[in-house]
Amino acid sequence: MPQFPLWLLLVLSLVLSTTGFCQELPRGTALPVMLGRTLNSAKSKPGEPITTKLMQDVVLPSGERIRRGAKLEGRVVEATVAAGSSPARLVVRFDRLVDDSRQYAITASLRSLASMSDVFDAQLPVGTFDEFGTSISDWTTVQVGGAAVYLGDQTVRDGMQIVGHAPGFGITRAKLVAAPKRGCPENPEENQEEQSLWVFSPWACGTYGFEDLTISHHGNSAPLGAIELSSPKVVYVRGGSGLLLRILPTPSASGPQSGQ
Repeated sequence: MPQFPLWLLLVLSLVLSTTGFCQELPRGTALPVMLGRTLNSAKSKPGEPITTKLMQDVVLPSGERIRRGAKLEGRVVEATVAAGSSPARLVVRFDRLVDDSRQYAITASLRSLASMSDVFDAQLPVGTFDEFGTSISDWTTVQVGGAAVYLGDQTVRDGMQIVGHAPGFGITRAKLVAAPKRGCPENPEENQEEQSLWVFSPWACGTYGFEDLTISHHGNSAPLGAIELSSPKVVYVRGGSGLLLRILPTPSASGPQSGQ
């Protein structure tokens, strides 16, 4: 067996240990996650870490699978309180996905944000109270944004039209639908395959279940990845809320970005 110099072995070990971090996810990949802790523009500080958890397996075009439970990490960039006619603002970024020993450097935009209550309701059966006594495999649920999930035939529907598939409870896959009036324009360069959507409808865009919270910058235009939430009083997003994020090209691939 050939003997390699110690320095070469150390270099190879370093390269192998960091390979996962250097990987990039395909542009447009959807990541449905749950917020682990409450965000509050009156209390959050720049640099404060944000951790979310992936709520459904994500299958990449290569066949590689990112497992449910993977951690998506980010940070608070800016937090300001309301003053006069200026609303409260909270700017955040997500920059790393950790799946066991694999790590991905990412830049992400926020397509949709659902309150903890709306996430909970999307996982309950609709119809009569008797449905609670049936098997989960027979339930019909309504996604955030209005799509219906029929677990009996494993379909996601818009009225009678099948728009996606639901192979199990809390598992939905569908092609995303553009919603330009709500801030989610069509982008042919992004992943156009069926996406892992968890409790979100294919056309879900913007905020759901919040009285006066808006996504004032989704992060899908310059400055890329800077997600800005605003509210007339305070930006308050409870832990347990759901976020549907999408992968953007990294700054190195798209050129330098101005702003936050």
